[in-house]
Formats: sequence, C-alpha cells, structure tokens
Amino acid sequence: MYITCLDLEGVLVPEIWIAFAKESKIPELKRTTRDEPDYDKLMKWRLGILKEHGLGLKEIQNTIAKIDPMPGAKEFLDELRSICQVIIISDTFTQFASPLMKKLGWPTIFCNSLEVAPDGEITGFKMRCEQSKLTTVKALQSIGYDTIASGDSHNDLGMIRASKAGFLFKSTDQIKADNPDLPAYETYDELLAAIKKAMV
Repeated sequence: MYITCLDLEGVLVPEIWIAFAKESKIPELKRTTRDEPDYDKLMKWRLGILKEHGLGLKEIQNTIAKIDPMPGAKEFLDELRSICQVIIISDTFTQFASPLMKKLGWPTIFCNSLEVAPDGEITGFKMRCEQSKLTTVKALQSIGYDTIASGDSHNDLGMIRASKAGFLFKSTDQIKADNPDLPAYETYDELLAAIKKAMV
C-alpha cells in the first residue's frame, strides 16, 4: 500500500508568504523554507515583522483568496489520487490552507495552526508535532504503508529521504546541488511518471 506525501507551497500552489510580501510591499517576507532551514526561527521572525507593520490574519487571508493553484496542479493531484492515497504534509496553517484546499478539490492535508488574538493579530503558532513531515512519514510507515514523497525545500528533505522513493520538485539550484543523489523534476508529467514507476 502506497501513500504519496506532497509538500504544498512551491509544489501545488505558489508560496503564500512571497505573494503576501508582494501585496504588502514588505520584501523581507519573501524569505521561505527554501532560504531558512530552521522553521521555528523563520516563523518567529515573520510574526515580528507582521507585528511591526500592524498586519494580522485578515490581511494574509485576503492575499490567499487571490492565489490559484499552479497550472496543472489540480489535474496532477486528481490523477495521482486515482492511483494511490495522497496526503499533503505542509508546515503551513489551517487558517491559510482551507481556501487553497477548496481550489484543489479538498485533498487531505496535515498542517499546523496559528494562535490568533480576537483582534486578528497572529500571536503565535502551534506545530502539530516536531519535524512534522519526517514524523508523519515514519508514522505512516509504522502502520504498514510505503511512502513516496516530494517537495521543494529544506524542510522536505527528511520525508523525501525516509521514503521508499523521494523526489525534489521545482526546487532551487542550491538544494539540488546539495542533494545530487535525489531525482529532481520540473513538470507534473515527469513527477507523475516517476511516482508511477516507484509503485511498480
């Protein structure tokens, strides 16, 4: 039994924080897990910038409402879900993910949650578990599943390497250079073909 575990941002939808950085005209917020391997450090830094500019959940959700999945992402996901179970494992938050899941046809997503004050200020965040992607993949394996994983960032490498087959997708030149043994793909057709081959 196979389960394919996919990252969300950069793989199926554009990076939420990059979109918000453009919308809010705060270029510092373009920094993502492609640049900063320490997610806790990255999020605390982001929340500090939001507080400094008086921005909260509503402003970010307004930006997310305008984000569409990457061209071909929903079709790729639909076809993949017809041949195996798929779970999106993301370090994003339920308050960000819901509108995007609707546009992707409500796939299963495991993600984290934000702590939000009554006035909409994001005061903190609660991670589902430590090293959520790697921990989830290992948990799935412990109940009898073979996992196949794909993502684009530093925080995806654990689940990619722990899986029966793992692939980089639309990753950075630096991450690809640092992990030359990992197959890297740029199109959904290539990724789908690689997943199908891994399942044989």
